[in-house]
Amino acid sequence: MPSAVIGANIRLARLFHGYSLEEVAAHLGKTRQYVHKIETEQITPPEPVLEAIADMTQVYPVFFYRQAPGSISEEQCHFRKHFTARAAIKHMALAKGELFRRLVAGVEEQVEFPAPSIPQHEVRSLVDIEQAAEACRRQWRLGLGPIQNMVRLAENVGVVVTSFKGVSREVDAYSISASRPIIVLNADEASACRLRFDVAHELGHLVMHVGELTGDRRTEGEANRFAGAFLLPRSSFVKEFPRMRGSHLNWHGLSELKLRWKVSKAALLYRAKQLDLISEDQYRTGVIRLNRGGEARIEREDALIPKEVPELFPQAVRVGFAHAGKDFSAYCRSFCVQASILNEFVEALWKAPEPAPASALQEGGNVISLAKRRANIASDTSDRKRG
Repeated sequence: MPSAVIGANIRLARLFHGYSLEEVAAHLGKTRQYVHKIETEQITPPEPVLEAIADMTQVYPVFFYRQAPGSISEEQCHFRKHFTARAAIKHMALAKGELFRRLVAGVEEQVEFPAPSIPQHEVRSLVDIEQAAEACRRQWRLGLGPIQNMVRLAENVGVVVTSFKGVSREVDAYSISASRPIIVLNADEASACRLRFDVAHELGHLVMHVGELTGDRRTEGEANRFAGAFLLPRSSFVKEFPRMRGSHLNWHGLSELKLRWKVSKAALLYRAKQLDLISEDQYRTGVIRLNRGGEARIEREDALIPKEVPELFPQAVRVGFAHAGKDFSAYCRSFCVQASILNEFVEALWKAPEPAPASALQEGGNVISLAKRRANIASDTSDRKRG
């Protein structure tokens, strides 16, 4: 084990669970100042203290000595929050994303993920944003119709998507621009449409704002415009937006359009206003009706649209675990965390592991190709259907 404790790792493990300095100090029978000095590396704690912190934060003591796989600058983290969000909530959300990033790096040593394919576009105008969204659809061969699964799309172009739990809805989502891009969603969001918009919003940051500080009104507005243009391409939306009934909005048509495109009615109205399909007054009237009808956050049709869940990372863990030949606790220990932490990111799709097929291994290596494994599974399924 290395000799130097990395205080930032102790802070990361603490913030992952939302613990305060006072809570850790009480667990140790120490003072808040003592824990602060450990995290700022003013003192080196004895092993029993490290073991107690590790037990509380569900990691192994070696976690506190391990260097992170590269560092993330402020410009690489596109963090979106409500302006009233508490600092503690922000820190917890960021800690969950950073620990997840480290887990992804560890799993990538065992399993080959899809190569990132995120084009970069510099935007200076609304027209530029619309064109960037259209260019992404062309590059990713999406056509101009509805996107059936936004999470799966992001994962297919090399983004690893996850969701955090136990974090207030003060935080919506954020993304990390790195060699392996990451999008972190809030699992407590009840609306599938809002989650899809969150994914498109974060893709907008990854496309337009690499190397740029985000979180201000301009960059958030640009990402929102990208999301609207990406989910609802101009040419298709103009043709399909339901005609007004005199001076009134066609709510039945809006409901049908929402179910087809899996975009909230609020976003449909906003997109229509952007494209001058309705006036500012008509848009305002529509928002008021949604609010008065109790649809400000959850809309009536939301129950008909299933939430999309991350698949890539859980599948990669399942494959890596099956190939490792260890019990799950020992497999988690290789990442210096207890099973409870890894389970937070994989339990949605966790099933009993299957043996990794030999044909899924790279020639001369021990890295499993997830793409090849998926192809083998698809081939096996087709054979069973023919049989």
